[in-house]
Amino acid sequence: MPDPVHTTDPDGVDYGWVMQTTFVLTIVIGAPVVALLSVPADLPTWGSRANFAIRVGAVVWLCIGIPVYLYARSNADA
Repeated sequence: MPDPVHTTDPDGVDYGWVMQTTFVLTIVIGAPVVALLSVPADLPTWGSRANFAIRVGAVVWLCIGIPVYLYARSNADA
């Protein structure tokens, strides 16, 4: 019989919830943002389009991920 798995929660933050919420919000908010910002941009090749989407998507991901983590950390006691 294997030893039971022990879990720890050092910060009180549910990192699974943070990752899932960040993922969903990044897609829901990020896709329209990338689409709107790509309209005036000159993107002649698929490579330039992918590069643009990655660069804008990374900024969107950070702008969403950090507040989601801070929200989870502030409500970890509740």
